[in-house]
Amino acid sequence: MKRISTLLALLICLATTISVQAQQQTLFEFGEPNAARQWQTVNDGVMGGRSDGRFKINSSGNMEFFGNLSLENNGGFASVRARGNQIRLGKGDVITARVRGDGREYKFNVYAGRTMGGISFRQAFQTKKNEWIEVQFPIDRFVASWRGRSYADQKLDPAKITGVGFLLGDKKPGPFKLEVEWVKGGPAERKIQ
Repeated sequence: MKRISTLLALLICLATTISVQAQQQTLFEFGEPNAARQWQTVNDGVMGGRSDGRFKINSSGNMEFFGNLSLENNGGFASVRARGNQIRLGKGDVITARVRGDGREYKFNVYAGRTMGGISFRQAFQTKKNEWIEVQFPIDRFVASWRGRSYADQKLDPAKITGVGFLLGDKKPGPFKLEVEWVKGGPAERKIQ
């Protein structure tokens, strides 16, 4: 009986430290032949800038967002974005992306309208040079932004998310590269109590 009690106590202790990943849906992966179809680049050239941002699906089946950021002619941003057909998220959910960067700060955008222009909702994240990391973006922490200005009164309705994207606009001219393995969304990681 004493052995069973000790074993039970150990199991309870262990259970409080085990972390369980809640079920998340895959929003974007890049290993399929048509994975690039939904994606497009939008750079500061739409406003007269000279930045050159592009993307490709590499031989590892990941998306590479790369190019050269320029501050010439009032420029300073490069982005890649995709419309998602089945982005179903709710309040309290988290979007997670597995990325490998160049040490620069990028922004993750979500779009919540019929068009991919206008207001986006974003969060910044710092990459570690040549290291794979998983970055989490809680739905309730996205800030509305349009042409570099923030709008705190605009709140993101997760049920209306129509697309996602990555943006570089750190005011540091030069080459950049961000590799993305996948983007997922759903409940945040939780602990068993």
